Amino acid sequence: MTARAPLPYDFMPDSTDVAEGQQMSDAQVFDGFGMTGQNISPQLSWRGFPAATKSFAVTCFDPDAPTGSGFWHLVLLDVPASVTELATGAVSGDLPGLPAGAFCVRNDYGVKAFGGAAPPAGETHRYVFAVHALDVDSLASQGVDSDVSPAVAGFNLRFHTIARATLIPTYGH
Repeated sequence: MTARAPLPYDFMPDSTDVAEGQQMSDAQVFDGFGMTGQNISPQLSWRGFPAATKSFAVTCFDPDAPTGSGFWHLVLLDVPASVTELATGAVSGDLPGLPAGAFCVRNDYGVKAFGGAAPPAGETHRYVFAVHALDVDSLASQGVDSDVSPAVAGFNLRFHTIARATLIPTYGH
């Protein structure tokens, strides 16, 4: 595999639950780590992706987490190319709205689902929701399964992403 150049943000996701640069509601806040949120994954939809898209991945990453390496809140892989929306709560809890064939990698809370915002008191963090348009039908066919780390999933996304869109809300308390 050869490294690809950084991608332009070719398309934008939409959401009825979160907005670019705006504070997320308690619905998208973690229930734990001293927080009392509802831990519900936001509704996300997307359009305008390349015609060559064979599948999608949806991730949420906090680059401001005081870990030295950020914090993964969601890594959802193998979303079929025919799926262009995740309903509110689709990747929360027991994953009631997970598209057929899709799977989550364990996030940094240690669960295979969405984990909401939980920045330290007095800090406001960015939450980068990204939709990755991929050039393969399945990362599972590339040897990626639900037991890989977010870093290994990210490594594989780097080599198969043909376009990426982001939506970056914030949360602070």
